[in-house]
Amino acid sequence: MPAMTGDKPQRRRNRGARRGRAPAAAGAAAADSRILAEITAGLAAGDDLDALLQRLLAPIVRLAGARAGAVRVLSADGQRLDLVSVLGLPDSVCGPERSVDRHCGACGAAAGGEAVVWARDIGACAARSPGSFFGHGCQRLLALPLRHRGRTLGVYNLFFAGSDEPDAEVMALLRSIGELLGLALDNARLERESLRATLMHERQQMAAEVHDSLAQSIAFVKMRVPLLQDALRAHDEARALGYCEELRGVASQAHASLRGILTQMRAPMDPLGLAHALEATTEQFRRSSSAALDYVNHLPGLRLAPEQEAQVFHIVQEALNNVARHAGARHARLHIGEAAPGSVLVEIDDDGAGLRPAGSAAGSHYGLEIMGERARRLGGRLELGPRDGGGTRVRLVFPLATALPSAGAPG
Repeated sequence: MPAMTGDKPQRRRNRGARRGRAPAAAGAAAADSRILAEITAGLAAGDDLDALLQRLLAPIVRLAGARAGAVRVLSADGQRLDLVSVLGLPDSVCGPERSVDRHCGACGAAAGGEAVVWARDIGACAARSPGSFFGHGCQRLLALPLRHRGRTLGVYNLFFAGSDEPDAEVMALLRSIGELLGLALDNARLERESLRATLMHERQQMAAEVHDSLAQSIAFVKMRVPLLQDALRAHDEARALGYCEELRGVASQAHASLRGILTQMRAPMDPLGLAHALEATTEQFRRSSSAALDYVNHLPGLRLAPEQEAQVFHIVQEALNNVARHAGARHARLHIGEAAPGSVLVEIDDDGAGLRPAGSAAGSHYGLEIMGERARRLGGRLELGPRDGGGTRVRLVFPLATALPSAGAPG
C-alpha cells in the first residue's frame, strides 16, 4: 500500500503533463486547420492569387518555425522559377533571387519531382546573393513542389536559421498546403487563359463591328466624293447639294455607329427592327450603285432577337456592299424566305464578275470571314459560290427555332 501511495503523485504528474500537452496539441491542430480552411476559402472565393499567397505565408512560416518564406512559379516557357511572394527575406536577397534557373539547387530538385527537398548546402544561394543571410541568417532551406494533376507549377521555400527540422505532422501539413497552393496556381493559370480568350473574342467582335459599320460608311464616302467633285466642276449645284446631303447623312450614321461601338462594343441596330433596316439598306444600295436591285421578303413578320437581327442585317449589308464595290454587276437580288420548314433563307446574288481569286482583295475576304462568323452565331451556315449564268451567290440559312425568343440584349 505505501508503494501505491507513493506512486500516486507520479501518476498525477504524468496525467498533468498529458493534460498540459493535450491543450497545446489541440491548439496547434486548430491553427493548422485554420490555415487549410483559409486557403480553401480563398480558392473558393476566387481571391487574388498574389494577395492570397502573401496573406498565407506568415502562418505557414510560423507553423514550420522558419525564419522566412517564398513562393516561386514556373515562367511561361518553363525555364525559370520566378518569385511571386516573399516574407522575411532581406532586400539584398530578393533581387538576385527574383528569377533563377528552373534546375537551380534545391528549388530545381523540388520542381523536377514530387519530393520535398532539404538543402543543408546552400553555397550556391550564398554565391548568388551578397550579404550574410545564407550561411548565417539561413542555415537550411526547404523546397516543396507545388503540383496539380501531375503538373509542377512552382515551388515554395522555407528558410531556417537553425538545424531543427519540422516534425512529421508539420511536414504532412506543409505537403497538403503545397497541394492546395498548386491548385491555386492552376486556377490562376486557367483564369488567365480564359481572360486571354475573352479578350481575343472581344477584339474580333470589335473588328467585325468596325468593319461592318465605319468601314462601310467610309467606303460609301469614297464612292461619293468623285461624284461630288464632278458635280462641282460641272457647276451642277442641285446634284452637288444632293451628294452633300448624302455625305452628311453617312457622317451622322458613322458617328452613331462609333458611339455604339465605344459604349456597347457593337454598332447600333435600327430601333424599328430588321425589316426596316433592310428596306433602308436596299434604298441606299440603289442610290449608291449603278446595279438594279430586286428585294423580295416573303417573311415580313419574322421576329428575331435583337442580337440575331443585328447578325442578319450585317451579313446582308456586307454582301450588298461587296456587290456595289467589286462585282461590276447590272442586276442584284435580295431574297428572304423559308429554306425549309423551320429555317430561314437569306439569299443575295448578282450577275457581276464573279468570285475573285484568293488574295486578290484582302479586305473583302476579311469581310467574308466576319460574315461566316456571324452565321455561326446564328447557328446557321453561310454558302458563297458562283451563280448560274454568271456572277456570285451568297446564301445564309439558319434555324428559325433558335431565332424566336421574345427578348434579348440590344443588337
